[in-house]
Amino acid sequence: MSVMQTLAQDFLTPHEQQRVTDAVRQAEKRTSGEIVPMIVSASHSYPIAPVTGGVFCALPMALLSARLFGAYLWLGTDSMWLFVAFFSVYYLVASQTVNRFPRLKRLFLSSQSAELAVQDAARSAFFAEALYRTRDANGILLFISVLEQRVWVLGDRGISQRIDQAAWQHIVDMVVRGIKKNRRCDAICEAISQIGSILEEHFPYKKDDTDELHNLIIR
Repeated sequence: MSVMQTLAQDFLTPHEQQRVTDAVRQAEKRTSGEIVPMIVSASHSYPIAPVTGGVFCALPMALLSARLFGAYLWLGTDSMWLFVAFFSVYYLVASQTVNRFPRLKRLFLSSQSAELAVQDAARSAFFAEALYRTRDANGILLFISVLEQRVWVLGDRGISQRIDQAAWQHIVDMVVRGIKKNRRCDAICEAISQIGSILEEHFPYKKDDTDELHNLIIR
């Protein structure tokens, strides 16, 4: 299994996963809304990132190596074939390394493309996990994409009709700050509790309410 496939699994320990699940259950005791935290390794494969990283690393190294070895071998410091040879080797190694290690890959992601990819992945997950099929159209997704270090909150039509999407920004900011401070589990649990409080105002708990969706999804 590759590193990319385990990012989401490594994001929370088994004990922390249970804490998040319990937080969802506690929050849903106050509201008929369905809260689904979802953690994914990445929202996109970003095939251009290894290319960008490969060129960024290989170009200066190839130029320097061609000059040094060209002079040493009496081939001149501007030998094109020597530059191409070095560049090909360095590019292959650098691009594979960038693609293999998420922390390196993250350095070569466009902020805008990462943001759009996370939003698109969150919308796809919302429908794939059937959050749109709750009885009162009040499912809400707390989507965390580890590679991009991005968080997105997406509510169903029943929620969006009463609560503007912008209202969830403080939830997003809270989780992001917590992750940066290595308080990821605490931040997620606090966010779930606050989501529950917000939903409680518009979707109070019903006696016949049932748990319709997963309390934590990790992919």
